Amino acid sequence: MMRRAKICGCMTNEKVLVIGSCGQLGTELVEALRGIYGDANVVASDVKKSDNPVFDGGPFETLDVLDSARLSDIIQKYKPTQVYHLAALLSATAEKNPEFGWKLNMEGLFHVLNAARDTGIIKKVYWPSSIAAFGPNTERFGTPQYGTMDPTTIYGISKLAGELYAQYYFNRWGIDTRSLRYPGLIGYKSAPGGGTTDYAVAIYHDALQTGKHNCFLGEGTTLPMLYMPDALKATLDIMHAPAEQIKIRTSYNLAGMSFAPEEIAASIAKFVPGFEISYEPDYRQAIANSWPAVIDDSHARNDWGWSPDFDLDKMTEDMLKNLRVQYGQNG
Repeated sequence: MMRRAKICGCMTNEKVLVIGSCGQLGTELVEALRGIYGDANVVASDVKKSDNPVFDGGPFETLDVLDSARLSDIIQKYKPTQVYHLAALLSATAEKNPEFGWKLNMEGLFHVLNAARDTGIIKKVYWPSSIAAFGPNTERFGTPQYGTMDPTTIYGISKLAGELYAQYYFNRWGIDTRSLRYPGLIGYKSAPGGGTTDYAVAIYHDALQTGKHNCFLGEGTTLPMLYMPDALKATLDIMHAPAEQIKIRTSYNLAGMSFAPEEIAASIAKFVPGFEISYEPDYRQAIANSWPAVIDDSHARNDWGWSPDFDLDKMTEDMLKNLRVQYGQNG
C-alpha cells in the first residue's frame, strides 16, 4: 500500500464512499483507500459496523443500499466523487435465498448508478463482477474475455446482468463505470463471506488450528484465485487508470493463479509438515463445476497494465505468517 503514497498529492480533492465495506474485500479496501486519500476522505458504510479497528479510523455510516433515500442523504452529506459499491449476496449464500440475492445485487446497483446519473456528484463508480458470470458452456481453460456466458447461479445471473447495466449507463449517460471479474479472493484480515471458493481461506486457518482440513469441494476442482494484496492492487489500478485506457465497460477478466484443493494442501504442507486434507463435496461442488478453471486476463494486462505479484507458494507463506501472528503462534 505504501507504494501508492506518491499519488496522494494529486488526489486531495477526492472523496470516496465504500458501500458494503465490512466484507472481506471492503475491509482491506477501506484501509488502503484511507492510506491514499486520508482517513476523513473515505467514508465506510454497511448495514452493520464491523468491530475491525480499521473502521474506527474515519467516518462510518450505517447504510442498507436498498434504501435509496438513505443513500441519497449520505451522498449529499459527504459529496463523494468515487463510489466503490461492494454490497452483494455471494454465490453460496444467494442460492439459499435467490429472491433476496437478486433484489440486493440488482436494486443496490441501480440505486448507485442512478445516484451517479442524477446527482452529478459521483464521477466514478466501481462495481465488482465475478467468474460466477460464466457458466458450464464457457471455455474452462483459457476462459476468454468475450465468450459464452451462461451462469447457473442467481449470483452469477445478477453479475452478468449488472455488467450489461454498467455498460448501458456508460454508453447512455456517460457514467464512468469500472469493473473486474474477481476470481476467488483469499485473505487473512477478515472472515470469508459465503462464497464457493471460501475453502481456500478456511484451509489456512485449519492448518494452524488442527493440522487438517475437510474440503467442501472435491479433489481436482481447479478454480482461479487471487490473493487479497493483488485484488487490492488491481482494484486501485483500474480506478486510477486514465479513462481512455478503460476499453471494457462491462467487466475485465482478472487472474492471479489457478489451483485445486490438493495443490493448495501440498503448498501448505511445505510450511506445516504433516498437514492433511480430506474431501466431502457438498452443493457448492456443482457451482464450482460451472466456473472457469484458468482465466485469460490479457485485456486487463494490455489496457491498463495489470500484473499479479503472488503465486501459490508466495501466498501460502504470507498467509501462514500473518495468521500465526493472529493465533499467537511462533515460527
